[in-house]
Amino acid sequence: MGSLFNEILYKPLYNALVFLYQYITLEDLGLAIILLTILIRFILYPLFYKSIKSQALLQKIQPEIQKIQHNHKDNREKQAQELMALYRQHKVSPFSSFLMILVQLPVLIALYRLFLQGFAPETFQNLYSFMPAPEHVNSSLLGIVDLSGENMIIVVLAVITQYFQGKLSLPKLEKGKEVSPAAKIGRQMVFIGPILTFIILRTMPSAIGLYWLVTSVFSIVQQIIINKKVYGASPNNN
Repeated sequence: MGSLFNEILYKPLYNALVFLYQYITLEDLGLAIILLTILIRFILYPLFYKSIKSQALLQKIQPEIQKIQHNHKDNREKQAQELMALYRQHKVSPFSSFLMILVQLPVLIALYRLFLQGFAPETFQNLYSFMPAPEHVNSSLLGIVDLSGENMIIVVLAVITQYFQGKLSLPKLEKGKEVSPAAKIGRQMVFIGPILTFIILRTMPSAIGLYWLVTSVFSIVQQIIINKKVYGASPNNN
């Protein structure tokens, strides 16, 4: 399994990063990571788009979901039938987020390993025969940030973008309407996510933090586009 993971995910991503580093970004590892992250997000865009759109639609139809749950609270089978009918009506899948995690997790693991190891000489064995090894390894972003070590500025920026990404995904609050327990948990996650991001990234090489930051910025733009299509405008989360 490890060999299959290496051949299908790690080696292609590693060679792509080396290619970008040597031929596109003129040996700037930070810019190579940014370009690779954007490339991956464009490749996975249809899956991310479908998942985020389903989440937004689920939030939009929450009042109808709660009504069905209340009307059929004593009949679980009827409740399940009505909910599935509602999901089909709005063309939304309640399992899209879970499926997206399953698809994304192997890629995240490969990228984590890639950015954690960097261009150490022992990793050059993963290069394809036609890809020459870098003669000079410059593990920096624009010659300013050393991506092999920790960098609190990148961590803080990643935390901030993670917060705004979560905030944009929240549905509009209606005045005078009680917030459901599930909605309360969702709003608490807006703060829990950034806290976990800080805890995870603060001791990691800043190459991983840079990937996290670029991914969050991409997700914010994507969420704004989807919000406009689903709600007609960005939700008011105040």
